[in-house]
Amino acid sequence: MKPTAILLLHCPDKPGIISELTRFITDNKGNIVYLDQYVDRVDSMFFMRIEWELDNFLIPRDKIKEYISTLYAQRYKMTFNLYFNDVKPRMAIFVSKMSHCLYDLLARYKAGEWEVEIPCIVSNHEDLRYIAEQFDIPYHVWSINKDHSNKAEVEKAEMELLEKENVTFIVLARYMQIISDDMIASYPHHIINIHHSFLPAFIGAKPYHQAYERGVKIIGATSHYVTADLDAGPIIEQDVVRITHKDTPDSLVLKGRDLEKIVLSRAVTKHIQRKILTYKNKTIIFS
Repeated sequence: MKPTAILLLHCPDKPGIISELTRFITDNKGNIVYLDQYVDRVDSMFFMRIEWELDNFLIPRDKIKEYISTLYAQRYKMTFNLYFNDVKPRMAIFVSKMSHCLYDLLARYKAGEWEVEIPCIVSNHEDLRYIAEQFDIPYHVWSINKDHSNKAEVEKAEMELLEKENVTFIVLARYMQIISDDMIASYPHHIINIHHSFLPAFIGAKPYHQAYERGVKIIGATSHYVTADLDAGPIIEQDVVRITHKDTPDSLVLKGRDLEKIVLSRAVTKHIQRKILTYKNKTIIFS
């Protein structure tokens, strides 16, 4: 693949933004290979993702961000992020004892579906070390006391590891611990979680047993970015599967786990492709 620059931005909607940015790229010999935009008419906000090839681009890649900031960000009150497709995101996976999401993520990684690097897997239990060894990925364990008396110490060690490994985002693959506000602040909208239902629904233990007792006709899964408000962050992906009176709690668990894998992988894919913008606790997902 040719090296490209990817610009994600949002700002108050005004005439001329698209023409200004496309002219900036084409005047500097950039070839635009992707452009998608959306206007939120309620808030009058403009959102865009634009990608262009860098082979003949006249501006050095280490100066592009400065140019955009000087020429357009101040003028349009623009919030933006600039990425390069040949710089792979570095993903850390956090797990506890359930293996289904971890296996799915690592299988997709090994199959070459994602342009991503996985430098480490972090857990609070030894149970899944054998999976990490199968995929030859370092596995780090920090046990958390039942009274959480060592939680701050554990997260400090985890943060040191993430910094050492230059991790750019985290995936909670059924990690059964609440992430502290400090870690969330260090990775704003860069921690992806998978929840075993639509949000909010069936809080607490044994959600599938609760669903069975209620006689529901669909079950769902939700992947979202983690924020300080528990399970209330911007939703990235959701899906459902239909069930009937013939289903049992065990069959619901199996169907639910399959759905969790699919929904989490879709969310991770969009994040790796840099196709997600967050605004007001919502996401704009580009095609």
